[in-house]
Amino acid sequence: MMASSWDGSNDPGSQSDDSFHFDRLHIEPIYDAFVCPLTKQVMRDPVTLENGQTFEREAIEKWFKECKESGRQLVCPLTLQELKSAELNPSMALRNTIEEWTARNEAAQLDMARRSLNMGSPENDTLYTLKYIQHICRRSRSNKHNVRSAGLIPMIVDMLKSSSRKIRCRALETLRVVVEEDDENKELLAEGDTVRTVVKFLSHELSKEREEAVSLLYELSKSETLCEKIGSINGAILILVGMTSSNSEDLSTVEKADKTLENLEKCENNVRQMAENGRLKPLLTQLLEGPPETKLSMAGFLGELVLNNDVKVHVARTAGSSLINIMKSGNMQSREAALKALNQISCEPSAKVLIEAGILSPLVNDLFAVGPNQLPTRLKEVAATILANVVNSGEDFDSIPFGPGHQTLVSEDIVHNLLHLISNTGPAIECKLLQVLVGLTNSPTTVLSVVSAIKSSGATISLVQFIEAPQKDLRVASIRLLRNLSPHMGQELADALRGSVGQLSGLVKVISESTGITEEQAAAVGLLADLPERDLGLTRQLLDEGAFQLVISRVIAIRKGEIRSSRFMTPFLEGLVKILARVTYVIDQEPEALALCRDHNLAALFIEMLQTNGLDNVQMVSATALENLSQESKNLTKLPDLPPPGVCASIFTCCYTQPVITGLCRIHRGLCSLKETFCLFEGQAVLKLVALLDHTNVNVVEAALAALATLIDDGVDIEQGVQVLLDAEGVRPILDVLLEKRTENLRRRAVWAVERLLRTEDIAYEVSGDQNVSTALVDAFQHGDYRTRQIAERALKHVDKIPNFSGIFPNMGGA
Repeated sequence: MMASSWDGSNDPGSQSDDSFHFDRLHIEPIYDAFVCPLTKQVMRDPVTLENGQTFEREAIEKWFKECKESGRQLVCPLTLQELKSAELNPSMALRNTIEEWTARNEAAQLDMARRSLNMGSPENDTLYTLKYIQHICRRSRSNKHNVRSAGLIPMIVDMLKSSSRKIRCRALETLRVVVEEDDENKELLAEGDTVRTVVKFLSHELSKEREEAVSLLYELSKSETLCEKIGSINGAILILVGMTSSNSEDLSTVEKADKTLENLEKCENNVRQMAENGRLKPLLTQLLEGPPETKLSMAGFLGELVLNNDVKVHVARTAGSSLINIMKSGNMQSREAALKALNQISCEPSAKVLIEAGILSPLVNDLFAVGPNQLPTRLKEVAATILANVVNSGEDFDSIPFGPGHQTLVSEDIVHNLLHLISNTGPAIECKLLQVLVGLTNSPTTVLSVVSAIKSSGATISLVQFIEAPQKDLRVASIRLLRNLSPHMGQELADALRGSVGQLSGLVKVISESTGITEEQAAAVGLLADLPERDLGLTRQLLDEGAFQLVISRVIAIRKGEIRSSRFMTPFLEGLVKILARVTYVIDQEPEALALCRDHNLAALFIEMLQTNGLDNVQMVSATALENLSQESKNLTKLPDLPPPGVCASIFTCCYTQPVITGLCRIHRGLCSLKETFCLFEGQAVLKLVALLDHTNVNVVEAALAALATLIDDGVDIEQGVQVLLDAEGVRPILDVLLEKRTENLRRRAVWAVERLLRTEDIAYEVSGDQNVSTALVDAFQHGDYRTRQIAERALKHVDKIPNFSGIFPNMGGA
């Protein structure tokens, strides 16, 4: 009978169909008394009517309900005999007999199932067996005990290794049914590597296997003792977290994965793993709502996480205030955990959130506090790091008061305390506090307050000494700070560097490192570039250090593409050119500087740098350097030595003719060259400078105009200088600069140059008919400063817009 009933060719479909079919599988003969006349199935709760007929309780109750609802009389559904009462009498004896019969049948069928669950069985037989096990487990909880006792759970687990996808899916489904609401079965299933095997199914290509695997894990996760085991499997939580955010997964699978993770939150280690894999909500919830020991543990976890900036902002908004409150508590362990967590979430984007949450006051208190409750040095370093992270956000700290005294971070006593700490702590804290000052001096709204406090504290020399620090981070921070300070206290820094031993050479050494272009090198170059360019003593010391030769080699290497580009390339090159330009300010006082310019043909290098399009500061500084060099051309040019006249020529002077000298510079009236006398005309720099007069950056225009002005300055042949500008088509651009009136300083230079140009009659005649130029000169005459008005007046006389009274009253000039 069993063989005929256990037909492996039948693969049941729906659960209700399964129940109907499986209830007809019997090894012992079935008696008619066991079968309900209404359901045609073996009864589970038989009850007897007053006429002696027996039915399944649920079925007869449904019959009575239908009779009542339809208004019919109560009758027996089998005999149609009218019933006086709807009373149902339990048939205990029959029920016990059926249960014993069912138990014998199920035991025999489970034994058959044992024999069918092996790799050698046909696929349909195995699928049928697994479905039968699901059926009996759903029928009663006691059957789950029977399945366990029969040793079927390990056999079902073995089916997970089947090559058949259908069998693997059915085995996962069966295991889920077997362990539902049965802790003992869950514990048995979790023995060995079964859970690891189930987790592997989460990564399978087929969605059905993933769905069944996550459903099984969800059931297992309901057991608190198994949560830790599931979480301990490498990749389990990572995969589950990924499934919850997947757009390709079935919605029910996503929901099951999410519920599984919610169950796994019972274990702190799992919460930590979730946070590490981007699911921070459980950690933050426990941090905010958990008991004190849990809050402490979660804060500790948070302090070890590596988060991206977006997540840091989210955590700061969610838990920033709570962490700050923990930080202010008296418990040192709690303060340490909170500080480390705040260190992890403090960054430029989250700074504003933390500031609004009130982080500044406790941070500053922790840094400056002394006494029994003060932080140990290692935690003061963490506090200093947080403050540095917050300050470097670029917020306007001049307008953010804190503490009972409503001070700000740039209040004089706060900066003094920071400077005191910098001088009296270890390198790690010194570095972070210097970074705080770097952040405060990055902002134009706070840098002057910091400069004032540094000057009043006399800390300049001590700050300069950090340039020689052996710790690179400390050295970089100090150089960056000094770089920020140099535009505002350049002379003080120059004095400190000149008076110190080793600091200036330390900066030069930093620049000389050939490891590409680093932030430290860019800062060192920027610092030297901003020091007063006319400080002769500093320039001489740089000459002695060989700094300029180094700078020249670096500039040339960059121009040739020999130095690897980096994000610091532009400020580095700008600084190098500015450092190099300082030698041009002292060539009239320092022979070594003059020799350097000649030996390295610096004029040619600066002319080349005029064409670095996109680097406005490089073009501006190069033009200024060329102005300085060109100013000296008239002093450096020389007439050739003429041979002395012979004896006859000295006796008969009327017969002597002065030899004709050729090859002289038109402008400087002597022997000129770009390399030796820095002549812009000989160096063919005029066209390049004229091109810059059309630059969008007014500072570049001003520098180019100043360099061109040296060609028509006093001490040169102005007429020839004007002619050179005409040849280079530079007159019209100079007039356009005047017309544009972009800045007062530029107008002053343009008026001066235009007056020189108008001394040439042809230009004066042409310009006299240009009403725009006349209007611009009149405007300068009326609104310029005293010197500009004088020059504008002379220019207007050249074009006959103002009478030249000196011709009418020649003797009044000396009045």
